Amino acid sequence: MAYLLCKKWIFFFLHDEEMSPSDRSISRIILAIATLLWPIVVPFAYLELLSFNIKHKKDIDLLRNPTQVGIGDDEN
Repeated sequence: MAYLLCKKWIFFFLHDEEMSPSDRSISRIILAIATLLWPIVVPFAYLELLSFNIKHKKDIDLLRNPTQVGIGDDEN
């Protein structure tokens, strides 16, 4: 996945006519760093997403299925 993303961004950088040579070199450095850090960042982002899902599971289930929880049953 990182290879395909890197390849696509390199294509954009090479075909951008308005980019100065210094901007091009900075963009290449940033792209190289992002490609190298991809395998480190993705697992941490996934763990954070999992933690959020576990923490707010009740609210997420309520948003998915509001009729099963019994909204409107408090009409006494």
